Amino acid sequence: MTDAGPTTASPAAGSARSLCRDCGRRVAPPRGRCPACGSPRLVTHPDLDRLTIAHVDCDAFFASVEKRDNPALADVPVIVGGGTRGVVSTCCYIARIHGVRSAMPMFKALEACPEAVVIRPDMAKYSAVGRQIRERMLALTPLVEPLSIDEAFLDLSGTERLHQASPAEVMARFAREIERDIGVTVSVGLAPNKFLAKIASELDKPRGFAVIGPAEARGFLATRPVGVIWGVGKVFQARLAADGLTTIGQLQAMDPADLIRRYGSMGIRLARLCQGEDDRQVTPSRPAKSVSAETTFSTDLSKRADLRPVLRDLSEKVSARLKAADLAGRSVTLKLKTAQFRLITRSRQLADPTQLADRIFRAGDDLLADAAWGEAFRLIGIGVGDLVAGTQADPADLIDEGSGRRARAEEAMDRVREKFGKAAVETGLVHAARQDRSRS
Repeated sequence: MTDAGPTTASPAAGSARSLCRDCGRRVAPPRGRCPACGSPRLVTHPDLDRLTIAHVDCDAFFASVEKRDNPALADVPVIVGGGTRGVVSTCCYIARIHGVRSAMPMFKALEACPEAVVIRPDMAKYSAVGRQIRERMLALTPLVEPLSIDEAFLDLSGTERLHQASPAEVMARFAREIERDIGVTVSVGLAPNKFLAKIASELDKPRGFAVIGPAEARGFLATRPVGVIWGVGKVFQARLAADGLTTIGQLQAMDPADLIRRYGSMGIRLARLCQGEDDRQVTPSRPAKSVSAETTFSTDLSKRADLRPVLRDLSEKVSARLKAADLAGRSVTLKLKTAQFRLITRSRQLADPTQLADRIFRAGDDLLADAAWGEAFRLIGIGVGDLVAGTQADPADLIDEGSGRRARAEEAMDRVREKFGKAAVETGLVHAARQDRSRS
């Protein structure tokens, strides 16, 4: 198991040949550096050539893309996130040294690191880079299970003959090529199952490559906090702590029947994962459950007249994402967060699946009329769920005679925007709101 750093090896590692992560050579241990290229980044483990489940996680992905595109930011703390009232989407490792963390309120992040450069998220750019990396993964194995835009599981079982290399060698080469060709870095965890692979990928960030074998898994996990276990969030951690259970080792010492009796189906998961056992397969197809967009205001808004243009703009973003993914949805959900951080949600089922901004906005606007009664809001969002294929989207509406005309107008707008950009054409509602803001 490589845990504390790139050259750390388990006590039993003496029988294995080390792998140089920088040149791909295999060298006989013990070695401090690769005799071929001089790199200290050697991985040594007795199971190195037998493990086939990998977890890949990009390092501070959004911030890494921004630094790649602007070399002047290379040695500067970078925060990607919203305005002073938003939250941190991600931050580079320099900013993390100052105490900045993902999901931290922006005002707290800037208090911790006032010299940071703050960049608004560019999801279109990050998605494009994410797709490039995903294509490289699929060239290694068809068994790729995405978890988010910047991380995925890979099952490389049976690929040795195809690549003429072990999964460890393949993943080390993959990490080098992503850094060289795409300009961002990744960390890799290699293990016998998904649970251990995900833990391993976090051990040596950034540019990490860590290995956890089956023989050492139980002892390795024993000192870890229970929050490391997949599915154990803050609420359940508090429940376990109230029962005196704070480390995985304490769970390992319990009778599995007692865990199941205390915690039901979650007890079954605890009993298996605390021993390092995980039989979940790497599943390539994991369809999206919903598509949404939201924004946090720089100042609270309470008037529906001020909220509606923002809702229209967000509806267009959701619509564009649905169309790009060839999806449609049967339900629309409105999300509002009050100045006191109280969350309000309203949902509506549609008669037919849609991917049109017009229908999304109209449903959301009706929900807004029901939910917005003069209270001040700091956030608004709109989402479409119950997703189906785009071929089922928006059949002719025999009741609403104007729906066909609006759909054709939206198609024309899409064609103009595809050629000249989103700002080339706007609805009157959004345009008037932008003019009002520019005058204020």
